[in-house]
Amino acid sequence: MDFNSLSIVADDHAEAAAALERLSERYPTADAEQADLIVAIGGDGFMLSTLHRFMEKQIPIFGMNLGSVGFLMNEYREEGLLERLRKAEAIELQPLHMSATTADGERHEALAVNEVSLRRETRLAAKVRIKLDGVVRLEELICDGVLVCTPAGSTAYNLSAHGPIIPLGAGLLGLTPISAFRPRHWRGALLPQNAVVTFEILDHGLRPTSAVADFTEIRDVVSVEVRATSSPAPTLVFDPEHNLEERILTEQFVSV
Repeated sequence: MDFNSLSIVADDHAEAAAALERLSERYPTADAEQADLIVAIGGDGFMLSTLHRFMEKQIPIFGMNLGSVGFLMNEYREEGLLERLRKAEAIELQPLHMSATTADGERHEALAVNEVSLRRETRLAAKVRIKLDGVVRLEELICDGVLVCTPAGSTAYNLSAHGPIIPLGAGLLGLTPISAFRPRHWRGALLPQNAVVTFEILDHGLRPTSAVADFTEIRDVVSVEVRATSSPAPTLVFDPEHNLEERILTEQFVSV
């Protein structure tokens, strides 16, 4: 991939901070706001925050894993970084746009690279009505929560909630319940990428519910609308042998 200036950013834990210092001494760097390409050192959580930080500027981001899982990251290696970056491949993601209305009538908006999730706030289960493109598809879901995920996010919270892994380019979103009580055996749905999902919170005074777009949380919501958006479009950069599409496919054949 072509670039003229490089910036390196890192998570604030000791290992990532030390790696940042070493790499900054070894390679010429620019201010992150002016760079053509950003190298992010940390784990998936740090990658998500970096994607959100630079999403509007649409600066491609190459992650190197010094975190726990590193699904969105490449292997951490200090040698030959510039050559490695020139051989890397970019993939453009399509995030979700969340519009949430709270019990006091305020409206909040946020973007999510992975998922938008609804979660109960108290010991009582949430009650949610689900509409697709204005049509009621599920009158009442009693649950701990429910989420809509992108293909890139389908291997994150969605997978932990037993949702399907979605290949990139499939043109689909995942709709997955979290600990559904009624309908007890409802496992969710695969939706067209252009679907507009609306959640209406039933008995919201008794059963308060939060909406979370990646790490932006809005509490006491009464309705939430979720749709895919093409702008802004964050760009991830991967080693050719370690691209995200291949990782999502491989994850479907993991046996343990």
